[in-house]
Amino acid sequence: MFEPDLKVRIGPLELKNPVLTASGTFGYGQEFAGLVDLNKLGGIVVKGLSLKPRAGNPPPRIVETPCGMLNAIGLANIGLENFLREKLPSLQKLNTTVIVNIYGHSIDEYGAVAAGLKGVEGISAIEVNISCPNVEKGGLAFGTEPNISAKVTEKVLKNTDKPVIVKLSPNVTDITVIAKTVEKAGAHAVSLINTLTGMAIDIETRMPKLANILGGLSGPAIRPVAVYMVYQVARAVKIPVIGVGGIMDYRDALEFLMAGASAIQVGTANFVDPGVSLKIIEGLKKFCKAQGISSIEEITLLYQRFYCRHIFG
Repeated sequence: MFEPDLKVRIGPLELKNPVLTASGTFGYGQEFAGLVDLNKLGGIVVKGLSLKPRAGNPPPRIVETPCGMLNAIGLANIGLENFLREKLPSLQKLNTTVIVNIYGHSIDEYGAVAAGLKGVEGISAIEVNISCPNVEKGGLAFGTEPNISAKVTEKVLKNTDKPVIVKLSPNVTDITVIAKTVEKAGAHAVSLINTLTGMAIDIETRMPKLANILGGLSGPAIRPVAVYMVYQVARAVKIPVIGVGGIMDYRDALEFLMAGASAIQVGTANFVDPGVSLKIIEGLKKFCKAQGISSIEEITLLYQRFYCRHIFG
């Protein structure tokens, strides 16, 4: 029986398989080292990193919802300097792709974080979270305005020597507009979707369940939205697309690949089963064997170039 080739390319990056762990759901990788063979993953996207440490929002910060969860962690992280000193050494020992998710509250802050990672070994790419509030524009998220999205992308590219993946927000009228804008600005790939904005209220206390009132909805509840947006963006841009949103097993992952994604990220499922990503990899391998597919990339190519374009129109 042949062994299918699970390698995929994301711009200049080659991944051993298309399964990555999503930022904010897998810590800095080392937290899962005793539970998962990290070297078998296609890659790890570490927790969002800012220039300075952030404590995040006050609790309660997580609420379970039907088919998902709301979180308002507030991008808590240890900051760039502490990351380089405390977390990076263990990541550098891994035989897998490490991608650092970064964010800022000003364009200059994005540039400063990117510059701090320039030339650092053991980091294969940068993922840029443009869902953050822009303090220079009264709190409007960077990813909701095309021109600002482009400026952030250009600033990061100017300050890094690594491939740049821009993570898109679904909380926009037309996600393809933002995708095409960051592509034109030079992004090597896009990942989508980030969380959908949501809210939950405790009817007994008559108060919001999150201290922050609003939070980001993730999990299986958002998967149909994510698959559709990946389908839209894959048809609108020429750069690779990474699908994110509610992936719980290999069948979910295949939906994204068949919608045009070149790779996927597993997020909320990590809280349910820390080993889910490895199970997804095995599931993809078995599917390819059963279908006589020699390379996982054939799935994306077939459905992106033929099925989606000719059947869906």
